[in-house]
Amino acid sequence: MTAETSQTLDRGLRVLKLLADTDHGLTVTELSNRLGVNRTVVYRLLATLEQHALVRRDLGGRARVGLGVLRLGRQVHPLVREAALPALRSLAEDIGATAHLTLVDGSEALAVAVVEPTWTDYHVAYRAGFRHPLDRGAAGKAILAARQGGLTEPSYTLTHGELEAGASGAAAALVGVTGIEGSVGVVMLADSVPERVGPRVVDAAREVADALR
Repeated sequence: MTAETSQTLDRGLRVLKLLADTDHGLTVTELSNRLGVNRTVVYRLLATLEQHALVRRDLGGRARVGLGVLRLGRQVHPLVREAALPALRSLAEDIGATAHLTLVDGSEALAVAVVEPTWTDYHVAYRAGFRHPLDRGAAGKAILAARQGGLTEPSYTLTHGELEAGASGAAAALVGVTGIEGSVGVVMLADSVPERVGPRVVDAAREVADALR
């Protein structure tokens, strides 16, 4: 810790991170051991976080992330969308296809930003808010590939006709962005994705990742 930081706030944030990494919650003793502080400190941290609905405790005394975190999380999408738009606009105009940023939302892929090209005669209509299973479509499959493969550099995934008949997609996962699982991609009316599209999508994913770091 430095003179400019708060030890109590740091510990509180570490509690939230520890709870976010478990599906079953943690006891006061478990949190005490992982933080390296005594149980009295943990009780005070949990009581404060509970007042703000950021933590809840079940009947067995296990602490879990509270619903108040969702209210904070709702503000993330607009910030992420704003950071991604320049790269998405460039991608859409360059490829002549609808570009999108997709994030993981539970077990689904959620399109949070979409940019359509301005110069094409026709393109795929794809709206922000569109959801689909992670294991269907290039956007979700790119995310799963990064999750399973532990990628340090993005690579692209291609699909055809999985979400819309006659449409092909290419997507690359965001790599190296803490706390966000997502991908950048394009969708186009074509039987196959042109060769240059995959590498261009990878470049756009890198741009977005850099903007979010």
